[in-house]
Amino acid sequence: MAIPISENFVEKYNQPGPRYTSYPTVPAWQKDFGPADYEAALHELAGRPGDELAVYLHVPFCAKACHYCGCNMLVTHDRDEVTGYLDRFETELGRVTDIIGTGRRTAQIHWGGGTPNYLKNHEIERALGLLYEAFDVAPDAEVALEIDPRIGSPEQAAFLKEAGFNRISLGVQDFEPGVQKAIGRKQSRDKTLDVYRGCRDAGFAGVNLDLVYGLPGQTRESFTATLDEVIGLAPDRVACFSYAHVPWVRPNQEKVDTTHMLTGYEKFALFQLTVDRFQAGDYTWIGIDHFARKDDELSVALANRALHRNFMGYATKPAPHMLAFGMSGIGDVCDRFVQNDPTMDGWSRGVDAGGLPVVKGHVLSDDDRLRRLAVLNIMCNLELPWELTRAAYAAPANELFADALAKLPPLVDDGLVTLDDDALRITDKGRYFVRNVAMAFDAYLGKDKDRPVFSRTV
Repeated sequence: MAIPISENFVEKYNQPGPRYTSYPTVPAWQKDFGPADYEAALHELAGRPGDELAVYLHVPFCAKACHYCGCNMLVTHDRDEVTGYLDRFETELGRVTDIIGTGRRTAQIHWGGGTPNYLKNHEIERALGLLYEAFDVAPDAEVALEIDPRIGSPEQAAFLKEAGFNRISLGVQDFEPGVQKAIGRKQSRDKTLDVYRGCRDAGFAGVNLDLVYGLPGQTRESFTATLDEVIGLAPDRVACFSYAHVPWVRPNQEKVDTTHMLTGYEKFALFQLTVDRFQAGDYTWIGIDHFARKDDELSVALANRALHRNFMGYATKPAPHMLAFGMSGIGDVCDRFVQNDPTMDGWSRGVDAGGLPVVKGHVLSDDDRLRRLAVLNIMCNLELPWELTRAAYAAPANELFADALAKLPPLVDDGLVTLDDDALRITDKGRYFVRNVAMAFDAYLGKDKDRPVFSRTV
């Protein structure tokens, strides 16, 4: 059953805050970090040939824009544009491997978007083939992609499995037709179920579903029906994301009618319902918004305090470096974060100019590395053992985190965390506000430039 939490309490902690797929988060990165800085990171990586990699490819194309979408996407019906994008991806990949070499062991490949299954079969074969030629993909590597069931089919699912993918995520958002209409995403239940069954029949090691709560038109009753149907399908994992209404960042969201949208305490109650339903359905609550079957690798990793979080979400195969390709791709190489140009024109110009299309990045300081260790443990494993920081930095927590510890007493008083000589631990109540706890360790918050792009924590 849901833990009793009052409306006033929710309003107190419903603050703009990062989702912490990285620390520091993207708004704190510097625009004067450019291609030369990324090349320096790659040369350093070349000198560490034993380090495993993760690889991300951004496929931005969609046939139609959904009103609610917060992704970096591009609507096109021009196949030549897709061909040109893959040509430039091949060029970008070649420039990276010219520095680090080919045959590097890779533990994770992920395709996001956009709509990766917008690509035709021969385009998918080409792009995935380039990655397999460039990297030594580990036998147990997770090779995953996100798909839109509206343009998928059981036949496409079988092809994707044969091509080399072993995990697949289907965007569902909500089964309710009224909600689909409100977000500009008409999606037949029968078509979605047909594609889902096709993924199961194809033999994917993991079939995941993505939902969104807080969408216009959702009610407790309607979302309960969606949750129960999803649980009945028994996906391996479910991500249930909070809708972030940021039309100043994503102008397409101006089409969303916010007058029929649950917010604040009512939206929070919808997520509490989600947690209750999945836990009753024998799923483990992972991190802030993921759920996994009890025998899934994510559940096992959480139990073993071995969960990891990166730009691709929660992961069980952490690699010390992540290479990202395509427009808006975000990577993590040798303690440097790096972001490609988020626009098609800018990214294309950067590739065509003969360099790497980097527009932003950050070199981690010692303090960044310390706080990243703290934030990732809080976000992933719901605790921060002081021994971790003592072992890494040979100093007690009260010296390393003096500013953060000064912010924690109100969180302790409100029952979100406990503190003792061994660790900080997130309570059952605090799980709903874990981002707020992580924010106490963030040295970059409080600056005006940070606030506009962050969603609220509830």
